[in-house]
Amino acid sequence: MQLSIADITADFPRFRVAVAAVDDLAITDARPQALDALIAEREAACRERWGHLELSQVPGIAAWREAYKGFGIKKTSYRSSVERLVKRVIAGERLPAVNSFVDLYNAVSLTHVFCCGADDRDKLAPPLAFRYAREGDSFRDMAGGGSAAAPDENPEDPPKPGEVVYADARHVLCRRWNWRQDARTGIGPTTTRAVATIQANGVGDLEAAVADFGALVAAHCGGHCRVAIADHATPVVML
Repeated sequence: MQLSIADITADFPRFRVAVAAVDDLAITDARPQALDALIAEREAACRERWGHLELSQVPGIAAWREAYKGFGIKKTSYRSSVERLVKRVIAGERLPAVNSFVDLYNAVSLTHVFCCGADDRDKLAPPLAFRYAREGDSFRDMAGGGSAAAPDENPEDPPKPGEVVYADARHVLCRRWNWRQDARTGIGPTTTRAVATIQANGVGDLEAAVADFGALVAAHCGGHCRVAIADHATPVVML
């Protein structure tokens, strides 16, 4: 399985992404008690670390705001996934309970202030790429109102010209780099193989986040990971 960031490295040379192929997953709908306790600790740590600052002063969030401006996104309604998580937690809310795998990568995202996401590997059509949008790109927003059992019920919402997207060979997996995921490749309790990304943009310790992610996967979903990191020097990686 190949992942490329070659299309965008000239414009975003600080972008680094760890891509993890995760196997032998055992995912639960309900959040396990041990994982819930760990997430509660991380939420408290987030409030302690960042609660006294404006979101624009959090380095990991500022880096993504700058990157979004780099492809024309200036509206405050479009924020990176990690900014939305940090904002929610600072406001006193819990991280959303989705399933054990999504919950643990959201915990990694919150702790390291990186954007994280994942797709069911059996629903993907490699190769994968972070690239600019193309004519004919298909995207069905996971928040578009369709059911998990029928993701194609979600309306088409194709990306704008010049927008950075994450895509496979068939359609866009995530619009506006890491703003919202497509409904057709989501992670659920039947997922046993996944592809996860941990995305950095010039700030933070990506390798530490990768190690954290791998440990949480093993502890709470029984899976194991193979990881490669793409960057400006190595824009195409294989797993």
